[in-house]
Formats: sequence, C-alpha cells, structure tokens
Amino acid sequence: MENLQLDDRGGLRHLLAIEGLERAHLEKILDVAESFAVLPGRQVKKVPLLRGRIVTNLFFESSTRTRTTFELAAKLLSADVINFNVNVSATAKGETLLDTLRNLEAMHSDLFVVRHQHSGAAHFIAHHASPGVSVVNAGDGRHAHPTQALLDMFTIRRHKGDFTPLRVAIVGDIQHSRVARSQIMALNLLGVTEVRIIGPSTLLPAEARTLGVHLYHDLESGLEEVDVIIMLRLQRERMEGALLPSAHEYFQLYGLTEARLKRAKPDAIVMHPGPINRGVEIASEVADGPRSVILQQVSHGIAVRMAVMSLILGAHGDGDR
Repeated sequence: MENLQLDDRGGLRHLLAIEGLERAHLEKILDVAESFAVLPGRQVKKVPLLRGRIVTNLFFESSTRTRTTFELAAKLLSADVINFNVNVSATAKGETLLDTLRNLEAMHSDLFVVRHQHSGAAHFIAHHASPGVSVVNAGDGRHAHPTQALLDMFTIRRHKGDFTPLRVAIVGDIQHSRVARSQIMALNLLGVTEVRIIGPSTLLPAEARTLGVHLYHDLESGLEEVDVIIMLRLQRERMEGALLPSAHEYFQLYGLTEARLKRAKPDAIVMHPGPINRGVEIASEVADGPRSVILQQVSHGIAVRMAVMSLILGAHGDGDR
C-alpha cells in the first residue's frame, strides 16, 4: 500500500487509505487545508492551482455529500470536473471496472475520485491506472474512507490544537464503518493519548484490540473525561443479520443525549460523519447544540479535499508529475 500511494520522493501519488502514510503526510495535508479554509470568506473563492486538469468523480455507490464536496473542491481549484453516472453507464450493461477505467483514461482524466461498494476497488484502480493518473479513495466497502478521517482530524485540530493530550471516543457501528477504521489509524498516527471505541459486542470488530484502542460496552463509562466524541451512523445497509433488536433500543443504550454528554469534559466537542439518524445515534438537542461541530465538518471537508487534490497533482511545491 505504501509504495503505491507514494511517489519516488515520498509525496502523495494516490490517497487510498491512512494506512501506509506517515504522520508528516497527515500534517502536511492539514496544513495545506488550513490555507484553503479561508477561501469561503473571500469575494473570489477560486484559485488557479489545477487549471487545465481533469478530475473525474467515479461513484459506484451513492453519496450526495461526499461527491458534492469533491466536485466543489475540484472546481474551486479551477479543475474541470466529470461526474460519471454509474447507474446509466456501460458498467450497468456488463462492462468491467478495468474497461471503465481505460475508457475514462482515454478522456485524459488526471485524477479519479472513486467510491465503490467493494473493499479494495480504489486500490485496484490505482494499481491498474496509467502513469500520471492518480486515485483518491472516497470510500470502499468497509475498508477505508481517508478524506473523511482527514477532515475529522482537521476539525479536531481547529478546536483542540495539539492532538497529544486528547482522549477520543468513537461510538457505534465500528464493525461496518470504513470511516471508523480510518479515524482510528489517523488518531493513533497523530499521537492522541487514547482512542476508545464504544458499542455492543455485535458492532465491534473481532480484531479491535489490535487496532490500538480501548473497548467499552457501556456508553456512560466510555464517555468519562473524553475531549472528542465521534458518533457513527448505524450502518444498516452494511449489516448482515439482525445484530440489534431495534433502533429504539439502540438509542436507549448508545444514543448520545444531553445527560450522557455531561460525562465528557465540559469543552468536549461532538462530531458525526453524517448523515445523521436523529433519535437513533444522537438526540436532536445534541446534534444542534453548542458542542456540535457537525456542520463544520462538512465545510472543512471542502478545504481538506482541496488540499489532497492539490498535493497529489503537484500544485503545492511537491513537484510536477
């Protein structure tokens, strides 16, 4: 994974997962994102860094928020954007993933943003892509969602500064969450004091203890004195079998309420990668409350994805590819 993601000088060629990257890579992305985060306040929001480049959104799995923020990020960098509609494409008629890649490369795309329901699809495309063509993983199966983890790290850093003293709790369906896996790797790479995962045993991965986390099955004890709470959406579409009696019972045991939030530090922030299931994983008064930074995560996603694309395509002093 590491050799595939990095070029000969150690810069980003692809972004497929947090795994294989070093702390310096994450910090570089966050630093560059900081320079883009000021753009919404300007009268002219576009920068010409990717003028003449073509970015293709290749989404085999629906996602309005992720696709839209990638599209907006590319356009703010002055790239041309192609949105590939898989539902009406030749893939629906039996064309292979490799055939699709070759046809899109013939349209001179420089970077593919790939979202796929199967783990490893982005890695497969990156492995078979022509030299000079890059791939960003926008979520593949249960495997990884690196830009979501990076925008979460950016949000945390903006509110908390230094990662080192932080205790972070990730609550919910870790077993089926590609976001959680990427978050855990990023948090540990950035050196937080502790990562806690909280949920019922049926929704925690069997290999959890090898991920560098502490496990909690009780929400209230797991939230004690944490600095950051990341609530996960209940991944109903990726769950196999009846792992929970009901959404109502899940909320009774693991839903974040104002009362439970009091267990965390007074200045703890509440995050959620979205979309939110109100009354399932989080109460509305918490989602809309003063400690929620959920909408900020969405805004920060644009800056972080701008940073990733500009670094991969050599627009920030890391060389031209």
